Amino acid sequence: MNWLVGDAPSLKSVALGVHSLDHFALSVPDLEKARDFYSAFGLEVLPHGNILSLHTSAHPQQQWGLILEGSAKRLHHLSFGIFEDDLPHFKLRLEQHHVPLLDPPRGLETTGLWFKDPDGVLIELRIAPKTSPDRKVAADWISSPDGKAGAPKRSEAPLVKPVRLGHCLTFTRDVPAAIAFYGDILGLRLSDRAGSDIAFMHGIHGSAHHLIAFARSEAPGLHHCCWDVRSLNEIGLGAMQMAAQGYTQGWGLGRHVLGSNYFHYVRDPYGSYSEYSCDMDYIPAMSEWRAGDHAAEDAFYVWGPRPPADWTHNHEADGQGRAS
Repeated sequence: MNWLVGDAPSLKSVALGVHSLDHFALSVPDLEKARDFYSAFGLEVLPHGNILSLHTSAHPQQQWGLILEGSAKRLHHLSFGIFEDDLPHFKLRLEQHHVPLLDPPRGLETTGLWFKDPDGVLIELRIAPKTSPDRKVAADWISSPDGKAGAPKRSEAPLVKPVRLGHCLTFTRDVPAAIAFYGDILGLRLSDRAGSDIAFMHGIHGSAHHLIAFARSEAPGLHHCCWDVRSLNEIGLGAMQMAAQGYTQGWGLGRHVLGSNYFHYVRDPYGSYSEYSCDMDYIPAMSEWRAGDHAAEDAFYVWGPRPPADWTHNHEADGQGRAS
């Protein structure tokens, strides 16, 4: 559904939609375990009182994640970036859909709009610079010339540091309802789906194949956050980097079907995952991307090892999201 907000021909003036996934926020039972995990993953972890903020060296001013202290791991909120001129139009849209505005959580006061999605997940729309890429970010494929070794010594392998937050996959009780809400309210568009089990949505101002994805579960929660790196080689180095720090559980190396990205997932101390990813499909602004409804076997991965037995288990649903 398109929402007209003006007469100019540009997409920004004729359609209303978020432009980026600005950040995610988790509450966890042990901030030190979170600090250790995300630091090992290659992120800059900065303390602000009893909150940790996640940054990348490529975008040091951008806050990609917030980690708050709580009794168990829980998806606290998702924050999406919007253009300043769109703020009143989003406020009107929320009123038209009878979505009540909420006060910001204590300690997270902003001038954005706060409300809840159908699963009760707290959502923020905040005025922020566009952080989703404006074009396809090609992965680096470097081959050595004749007579020269291409790989570094293992002892000299560089530390992998992700470039940006790519997307989050969250659990929802009702995938079609999530598609409708995030489309009608946030202006996201469906990229692909597999029936009522999983769906992927992109931004109308140009974004990767998905900024947000939804998987069916009995309760809301965070399955994984995805971080862009520069190459397939960095995905492999990242996996080794985490294994050297004791984080050996996960899934990869592999390649997804929907989005086409290469991946390796590392399990965090709370049962969810952080993903190293590169070379995801890109959907330009004003592109007529045709969303597909795929069979399960054609919606997961092209190649790679079998995923863990509890891959689709939502640890937030049964209160097991406690530090291991």
